[in-house]
Amino acid sequence: MRSLFYLLCSAFVIGLAYWAYKENYRTQASLRGVKELQQHIAQEKETIAVLKAEWAYLNRPDRLRDLVDLNFKDLRLIPLLPSHFGDSEMVSYPGPDMFNINTPVRVISTDPENGKEWP
Repeated sequence: MRSLFYLLCSAFVIGLAYWAYKENYRTQASLRGVKELQQHIAQEKETIAVLKAEWAYLNRPDRLRDLVDLNFKDLRLIPLLPSHFGDSEMVSYPGPDMFNINTPVRVISTDPENGKEWP
């Protein structure tokens, strides 16, 4: 009876060791995946920073002014001036509501069969 108990305990310990071994390798694989994702995120952030710098470089006002002058015949673009914009007083806003929806409306209909009015 004791030998069966020792055998079962040994099998249980071996099973736990196998489970711990598998969990260890699965955890290490997950940590490697997280590290790769963090590196990928860092690369993408760097790419975004470079693209923002390029966008800022391409949108310099003096460069855009030169492009407008260069392509004036095709695009007919003119520089924006403050006089091209209106005042907020020039905007027409909708007027007051025409109907008061808080007062009840009585609807009368006639019965098509006998011509009587329904309240």
